[in-house]
Amino acid sequence: MNLQNTVEIIPFSPDLKDPIKTLNIEWLQKYFKVEEKDELTLSNPQEEIIDKGGMIFYARYNDEILGTASLMKVNHTTFELSKMAVSDKAQGLGIGNKLLSHCIAVAEKKNIKRLILYSNRILLPAIHLYEKFGFTEIPLEGGLYERADIKMEKIMP
Repeated sequence: MNLQNTVEIIPFSPDLKDPIKTLNIEWLQKYFKVEEKDELTLSNPQEEIIDKGGMIFYARYNDEILGTASLMKVNHTTFELSKMAVSDKAQGLGIGNKLLSHCIAVAEKKNIKRLILYSNRILLPAIHLYEKFGFTEIPLEGGLYERADIKMEKIMP
């Protein structure tokens, strides 16, 4: 069975407020720590992402939310790919790939010119995924996330 063909990408809705928090807290606690900025954004996704012009997407499989990714508005032409997480039980099944493909397709459709992201070099599978989709490393400014040691961008066609 090809899981990727059965995974559905759905948009945020108020009744789906919790999965962005539970999925992100799960991986943050595993690899790093939950920073104050994370807690604020993940506890208030409507106010901190949607109401500020951003978008949140979920990967649903068999009526269960197994992954999430967000596009957070920086300005009219730049969005940050953020709050991307896939449940441990679904790792390696192509869900991150499908979420990232969806985010890039939405960005193209909405005429977003540039996507940026912050990550950490210990997350090798994530870095490889971003590179596969055309993200390249750019200089990292300090102070946004303690855990970030790499910033990447993708200039959209």
